[in-house]
Amino acid sequence: MSVPTAASDRLSHLLELADQGPALRAALAEEVAELLTHWPDDCPQQMRGMCESLLAKCARDVEPAARARLRVQLHSDPGLSARVLPREPAGRILVEAARSGVNICDALAATLGLDNQTAAMILRDACGEKLAMACKGGGIGRAAFSALALTLHPCRDADAAFALLDRFDAIDMEEARGTLRAWRAMPALESEPV
Repeated sequence: MSVPTAASDRLSHLLELADQGPALRAALAEEVAELLTHWPDDCPQQMRGMCESLLAKCARDVEPAARARLRVQLHSDPGLSARVLPREPAGRILVEAARSGVNICDALAATLGLDNQTAAMILRDACGEKLAMACKGGGIGRAAFSALALTLHPCRDADAAFALLDRFDAIDMEEARGTLRAWRAMPALESEPV
């Protein structure tokens, strides 16, 4: 089956963008996502698989903020979103960021959907209770929380580390989710330490 001219031109345009290198990956990803969510009648269904593969490859190459925009763009098709934008476990993202020296404040903000001031407020809590609440509310498991807390505060003695894990275990999941929602909704100027 031959591809109609308009569809062929569109596909050629997308492939040209793909050849432009990483600088245009975000633009390409957004254009392909737009195509997939509003599939034109003149594009054959056989092209969808190729477009999904192209989007998945581009999505791996773009910054986290661009991936977040793509998730919003693809919200109307959760199946497509799950296929082309699989989520890494949030705990693993944070632990890797803390261990690699990446700005953990930015990583915490991006992973949990917080602004940077709120993330900084959570990280400044030396006892770790706010981090425990944020992690529990964000669905980050005990092992990832433990690794994150110990990476961020390596000087904790064993008793303090176990006490923090006990506090994490004692946090009610619904309370933690509610607190995280409140932190997400808090205006940036009010997110300074309490």
